[in-house]
Amino acid sequence: MPEGLSTPEVAKHIEEHTDQAEGGQPGGRDRVATVVEAALLAVVAVLAAYSGFASSKWSTESRLDLARSSTDRTEASSATSEADTNRNFDSSTFSAWFTAKVAGNESAMAIAERRFRPAFLVAFNAWLATNPDTNPHAAPGPTYMPQYKQPEVHTAAVLNAKATAAFNDGSNAAGHSDDYVLTTVYLATVLFLVAISGHFSLIRARYALMTVGVIILAFAVGRLVTLPRPNF
Repeated sequence: MPEGLSTPEVAKHIEEHTDQAEGGQPGGRDRVATVVEAALLAVVAVLAAYSGFASSKWSTESRLDLARSSTDRTEASSATSEADTNRNFDSSTFSAWFTAKVAGNESAMAIAERRFRPAFLVAFNAWLATNPDTNPHAAPGPTYMPQYKQPEVHTAAVLNAKATAAFNDGSNAAGHSDDYVLTTVYLATVLFLVAISGHFSLIRARYALMTVGVIILAFAVGRLVTLPRPNF
């Protein structure tokens, strides 16, 4: 699970800067720098906590979507397998009936018809109604008739569509989680710059580091504003 900056860690840096301000009794410019550094650390603490939380939520959402996609894909595969099994059974029973018909064995034809599935029998009767023995335009067999329905095929198509949509959602959620992790990295960079700025005695160096930190912070805030928010 992606992690952001820990609030206690940032609070420790704020406390260290406060101690430096009180113990070192800095002058005007030093005091301003210390206050700005503490303010930056406070802002980073809040934003990093949110960024880490959002990354975690999107990561969880991604796993759930991918799990749903896998489940739907498995069910679609089962429906497809069931459809293939039924079609093979219909073909075998029809082959037995056709063989008996060619042989003129009406008893065997009747036995074969009793083995027909109800759904196949509807298509079979519709096929017989087209007079296939004399009609050259008749369908080759009952499975070619519009009355031959396989609801499992439709079910499989619907489940495959749901699986694809869930997979895409999971992939997008994973991308959002990575974006928040990258934003947390930017915030960690700000924390690093502010943390080391207090070790410089030259006030210009401290302001330079803070300026870079503010720029990076502004960029991180811009990313947070544009990134999609997780579902709470």
